[in-house]
Amino acid sequence: MEISKAELTSAAAASQGAASSASPSQASQDLMGSEILIKSLQAENVQYIWGYPGGAVLYIYDALYKQDTIQHVLVRHEQAAVHAADGYARATGEVGVALVTSGPGLTNAVTGIATAYMDSIPMVIISGQVPTPA
Repeated sequence: MEISKAELTSAAAASQGAASSASPSQASQDLMGSEILIKSLQAENVQYIWGYPGGAVLYIYDALYKQDTIQHVLVRHEQAAVHAADGYARATGEVGVALVTSGPGLTNAVTGIATAYMDSIPMVIISGQVPTPA
């Protein structure tokens, strides 16, 4: 499921053309948000992501399972995911990426986020969110 820069450019051009000629429902069914997220992480050369599964991020885990360029590291707690991503960023200079679920999962990650923020450590924290009726 790896995507190159040329493919990204081609896909962007195709989606602009398809959006003008196709109905909105057809254009939006090509990729799910979770697949777009994983492709975006691949485009940024992310190699590792630390996380803890939860209901709000299961589609992201499905997309992670279908690819083989990003290695997921399963932790036992959301706080551990963020601290591990922080440690990776400090040790390598690369951006640390953590994936947590919504609600209490994100609350558990706050200490690690604050630690990285106070030391200007590059991190990306991805959290799910439950849908709300419109």
